[in-house]
Amino acid sequence: MGKNVSLVIYDMDGLLIDSEPFWRQAEIKVFASVGLHLTEDDCRATTGFRFDEVVEHWWHQKPWSGKTKTQIHDEVLDEMENAITHHAQPMSGVVESLEFFKNQNCRIALASSSAMRLIKATVQKLNIESYFELLVSAEHERYGKPHPAVFLRTAETLGVSPQNCLVLEDSLNGVLAAKAAKMKCVAVPYPENFDNPKWIIADDKWKTLHNAHERGLVLLV
Repeated sequence: MGKNVSLVIYDMDGLLIDSEPFWRQAEIKVFASVGLHLTEDDCRATTGFRFDEVVEHWWHQKPWSGKTKTQIHDEVLDEMENAITHHAQPMSGVVESLEFFKNQNCRIALASSSAMRLIKATVQKLNIESYFELLVSAEHERYGKPHPAVFLRTAETLGVSPQNCLVLEDSLNGVLAAKAAKMKCVAVPYPENFDNPKWIIADDKWKTLHNAHERGLVLLV
């Protein structure tokens, strides 16, 4: 699988924290305030997209009145930040995997579609900020995932070739972005999606981040 992975890039939502229930709850609550009644399946359909793109998606489906798109966007982020700060718990194997890659002398970064304030709230809540050399949000990129921009920016900022990067992702959009960036990628899907044949595009597939101990070395050499 190539040589010399020197930078490991973590996604955040669904990988470090199980934030998808928070997103669904926040979206359903805030969009309902303008008469758009989303279901949980509606919310799942936009998993992995940058949230401003989610707002645009629903605006085109059913334009609303009473609040601007920016107000809806910011209200959902407020709900998310509050939920993360008070309720977020690490996904299985998060700290163990970070320790593993740190002990392999890998540089570690985080690249997420989420806003920077949610990234900072998450790493502070989980007390893992010190592991990351760089935190990168796709919020100011022209395109979010599955476009590779956020991963390419992360590698460029740290002076690492994309071919020397390993991305850990839970969503198909994230895996697509990593592979479009010419990076190695491990998929760590939710259990109900684990057997989806689409994960074949990833270099490996893990049930949890605990698998880093068993299979990480294969990807680093």
